[in-house]
Amino acid sequence: MTWSHVDNASWPTSGLSYGADYNPEQWDKDVWKDDVRLMTQAGVNIVSLGIFSWGLIEVADGEFDWDWMDEIVDLLADNGIAIDLATPTAAPPSWLLASHPEIRPVDHDMQQHWPGARLGWCPSSPVFRTYALRVVRALADRYGHRDHVVMWHVSNELGGGNGRCYCDTSAAAFRDWLERRYGTLDALNKAWGTAFWGHTYRDFAHIVPPRGNDAKNPSLVLDFDRFSSDELLAHYLAEREVLKNVTPELPVTTNFMVGAEPDVVDYPRWARHMDIVANDHYTRSPDPLPEQDIAFSGDRMRAMTTQRRPWMLMEHSTSAVNWQPRNRAKTPGELIRNSLSHVGHGSDGVLFFQWRASRAGAEQFHSAMVPHVGEDTDVHRDVRKLGRYLQRLAPVMGSRTPQARVGILFDDEAGWAMAKGVKPNNHLAYGRIVRDWHCAFWRLNESIEVLLPWSDFTGYEVLVVPGLFLSDDETAARVRTFAEAGGTVVVSFFSGIVDEHNQVRLGGYPGAFRELLGAWCEEFRPLQEGETFTLDNGWSGAEWAELVRVGDAEVIARYSGGHLGGHPAITSRPVGAAGRAVYVSAALDSDALLALARSLVSPSEAANVPSGVEVLVRRSDEETFTFFVNHGGHDVVVRAQGLEMLTDVSVSGGLQIPAGEVRVVRSGT
Repeated sequence: MTWSHVDNASWPTSGLSYGADYNPEQWDKDVWKDDVRLMTQAGVNIVSLGIFSWGLIEVADGEFDWDWMDEIVDLLADNGIAIDLATPTAAPPSWLLASHPEIRPVDHDMQQHWPGARLGWCPSSPVFRTYALRVVRALADRYGHRDHVVMWHVSNELGGGNGRCYCDTSAAAFRDWLERRYGTLDALNKAWGTAFWGHTYRDFAHIVPPRGNDAKNPSLVLDFDRFSSDELLAHYLAEREVLKNVTPELPVTTNFMVGAEPDVVDYPRWARHMDIVANDHYTRSPDPLPEQDIAFSGDRMRAMTTQRRPWMLMEHSTSAVNWQPRNRAKTPGELIRNSLSHVGHGSDGVLFFQWRASRAGAEQFHSAMVPHVGEDTDVHRDVRKLGRYLQRLAPVMGSRTPQARVGILFDDEAGWAMAKGVKPNNHLAYGRIVRDWHCAFWRLNESIEVLLPWSDFTGYEVLVVPGLFLSDDETAARVRTFAEAGGTVVVSFFSGIVDEHNQVRLGGYPGAFRELLGAWCEEFRPLQEGETFTLDNGWSGAEWAELVRVGDAEVIARYSGGHLGGHPAITSRPVGAAGRAVYVSAALDSDALLALARSLVSPSEAANVPSGVEVLVRRSDEETFTFFVNHGGHDVVVRAQGLEMLTDVSVSGGLQIPAGEVRVVRSGT
């Protein structure tokens, strides 16, 4: 096979990327040949290599042993398998940790992490940065110009182990960050409201990170979260600069961990620095709707790309993981269904952690493409079947998801602000609020994108603002402009409560959106455990209610009975010629949210498919690819016209989709 480098706008493989993290250093060399044999049979065309290999490459300070890496790089090249080459900085070697223990991160109780985990380094450490960039440069010089090294993978899941460091080095860097951000102590004291509890600062040197478990100023905590994200981004950018200096033509990325909760660092604000936006996604065992979790993650990832360009699924699991309380094995066909759902949501790659299940180490019971039992297993048979499917789906490569009708705002900073510090109801979870709204539209088979506050809102019909606890004036103005242009805005409870400094907006909640809504909350009325409410239209819910006052808005539903009986719960206000702003002051249950979502959008064609079938669409300039994902336990029939790509059958009218399977129909645009 002939390899050629790609420019930053291109994909590293000629078809949909298929592979896994590959850790040959865990195995004797006689296993390597069997690995490439199985990879070839399965249709694997790319592997992520060298992620945790620093200590095996740089065996002592400045002493490099490349022999084993040279051998595996050559073996992969000879078998036509591309390499997503990782910088090994997720795993500082034991000699570095021993000679420079000061690089180890420190938790909020000032306890230093012991060696043995991953990402065991402080993002602010200049010592670590020096050693890390040296090994990155050595790796780039040796392998960057190999034809089958097609992209760079910086470190691994940055923040997943070192998202916050509270050491003295970090404290000094935090103070420098604050001085750049605020300029003067007067500005900082005003932004943080430091007069409370007498914490006014007279010198930047007096500021320390939010150490310990005592209540802290929420503005300080939020800024430390922002600083921590920026420090890790600075490290990524430093590695990226080294790689680009050596191989400017190769795309550079790092793997995010984007899911349904606020991220450990602010990945959406990192995304513009990625040549390919990549994600690791794992479903969770207690989740009653893992398929909707996959949809939510994909709908977030698309918003981080430019003009809905494809993104890359860098990791997910073939079956059970090993880090949850009870690790559920996936059911037959779920591996394929999950993978193709990610493709339907915009990924041009399906990669797993990992290729071969480990015999030893912290993840020895994590599933893999080759299980402990070997190739004669259901999992590996599904791996080979998925490989065949992805080859048939090659024409999907590069196509994009069309404009969605529904946009849902999600912001990590709002999630961090809600999660830290005491709140009226400390059981509210930002990710849960957003995902509940997403689930309502997802159940309708509505096209959705989980947007960033700075996303372009043009073209959406409905914009949902769920639990956006923190909102700056610019976001509030952009939401208002959307409504004035004819869109429908839906603002949920506990949105727009604080400004960008985490200070409460006065004059009635939700302060950032009060004028737009024409209604406001006078007092939060969180429900106690076990309490519920009912509205006069029959809808119900729990957890949260509000005492709402109405200006020029219309009341859509009122609380029925109880101390809020007769008071407004849901309001609507016309905006401009055709827009409107809806306020939902109560935490509605799933059925009520579904009914409300149905009232906000006109039915789409996809809404008519049988229950349990998810419909996903990708389009190129010439063709449409419609994914029918049957999450249910029964065979169904849907209406379709075109070529079914996985079975190579022409369809005109009814298409049967077996229980738990996927079908993809190719048709003209």
